[in-house]
Amino acid sequence: MTESRNNSKPELYLVSSCLTGLCTRYDGKTKQDMACLERLKGKIWIPICPEQLGGMPTPREAADICGGDGYDVLCGRARVRTKTGTDVTRQFIRGAEQVLAIARSQPVTAVLLKARSPSCSSTGVCGVTAALLSKHGFKLEEFG
Repeated sequence: MTESRNNSKPELYLVSSCLTGLCTRYDGKTKQDMACLERLKGKIWIPICPEQLGGMPTPREAADICGGDGYDVLCGRARVRTKTGTDVTRQFIRGAEQVLAIARSQPVTAVLLKARSPSCSSTGVCGVTAALLSKHGFKLEEFG
């Protein structure tokens, strides 16, 4: 006998908070993404911002990965630096670890992340948080 839809566990997602309309981007703005919100319709979701969870303020100076990608940052082969050269690698790694802790504490179906982000991008130059979640087997989807 198959389990009825009412008895099945609801799908739970972590999602980059800027995609949901929260003003958590580095510039204090949002990148609300309607396709992402449509994907989340009827689901349970938890907004996350790895950079805030790593202790960085909003707004904050824009940053980029220098010398590799998120996997390289996690292995110590690359750094994350702001546009003026401040090293924020520690904060990016701490934020990624905090998101991983949240993901591990819940029955997460997938993590919906912001494209073109040094934390969240899962295509192109993979971000620090995306790399850590991927290493731990979490399904990633990218928006915006």
